[in-house]
Amino acid sequence: MALGSGIFLIVIGAILAFAVRDSIDAVDLTMVGYIALAAGVIAIIISLVVNAQRSNTTHREIRDEHVDEHRVDNRRVEH
Repeated sequence: MALGSGIFLIVIGAILAFAVRDSIDAVDLTMVGYIALAAGVIAIIISLVVNAQRSNTTHREIRDEHVDEHRVDNRRVEH
């Protein structure tokens, strides 16, 4: 999801930075575009780093050796 958000921010930032020539009082749309571009690039980098870390995990199964014992309400009951 962050990858899509990053791409969206890059597209909006590029449009504001390079294509829009209008001006709003006290708001520089070109600078807002550059800020959105930077935020999009950072979002994509963070998304790729987090996904790379997620794929490097290992899982181990822990087996219970005591088949004859069951725990009921923190008490040991033997069959």
